[in-house]
Amino acid sequence: MTALARPREPGPPPAAREQAGRQIALLFREAPLLLDCGQPVSDVRVAYHTYGTPAEHAILVLHALTGTSAVHEWWPGFLGEGRPLDPTRDYVVCANVLGGCAGTAGPAELPRVGGEDPPLTLRDLARAGRALLEHLGVRRVSLVGASMGGMLAYAWLLECPDLVERAVIIGAPARHSPWAVGLNTAARAAIRAAPGGEGLKVARQIATLSYRSPESFARTQSGWGTRRPGTADITTYLEYQGEKLADRFDERSYLALTGAMDRFQPSDAELRSVQVPVLVVGISSDLLYSPAEVRAYAELLPRGQYRELESPHGHDAFLMDPGPLPEWVTTFSRP
Repeated sequence: MTALARPREPGPPPAAREQAGRQIALLFREAPLLLDCGQPVSDVRVAYHTYGTPAEHAILVLHALTGTSAVHEWWPGFLGEGRPLDPTRDYVVCANVLGGCAGTAGPAELPRVGGEDPPLTLRDLARAGRALLEHLGVRRVSLVGASMGGMLAYAWLLECPDLVERAVIIGAPARHSPWAVGLNTAARAAIRAAPGGEGLKVARQIATLSYRSPESFARTQSGWGTRRPGTADITTYLEYQGEKLADRFDERSYLALTGAMDRFQPSDAELRSVQVPVLVVGISSDLLYSPAEVRAYAELLPRGQYRELESPHGHDAFLMDPGPLPEWVTTFSRP
């Protein structure tokens, strides 16, 4: 058994950080959550943030792969009075996903299946999120999700159609392409080859290359030796990104969540069954999820609309260079 596979003591992973305003709910106490793999899970801890006055309708924000429930930290330009996520008008909820490492139960706390961490699915994550909404008294939601959060929004649309009124899906396909699965496969291989943090650093470097575009790196990381003599700026930038993630994220969560994304393969017929309005936003320079790929899934949705964000910065443009995106989200996300 490798160091990566050894069970840990129960409780939050060491990488989890306390965040201002974070709350914890203990769910599935009376009846278990049945994972798609067949494993029942009880007493599931879910960490979440809320903004605004509790109400029966909420805007549910679905975070990206290495994100947290603290929307005010990673999407501050979208949260606030007069912004797309306006706590003076909306009840905004965001939960750290099942399998994550920012307060919600991660792989180390879930029952093992065949001696391994359970193979989570995005539908599992949606069912855990639904239980949180019931705990909070929320009966209807508008979804806003980007990257992994956008894929998770597709899972919500299919798993919880009675709850969802509309959705905004940003920079995400409904299914992973061989390209996206291949990138995740390489990242997971790096983690398994070098458990204990070093592999996670390499995994993050691989992912970072797919999150930006050649033009973006040419604009921002074209120097040589400005940070370290004799070393390309792109090299030090990737090293920094790897170190930063390894300091705050759990490698088993990375394995679990990228696997859940890869396994999510809804059929075209399932997508055509979605009956609520959905705004799908592609990003013009996205190498991870090409705009043509994102648009093709939008066209399968009976009430889908497509818009394209023009940016040279690739997949991460929704964070770095949102342009008109806040206006689109504001207009579409409220019933």
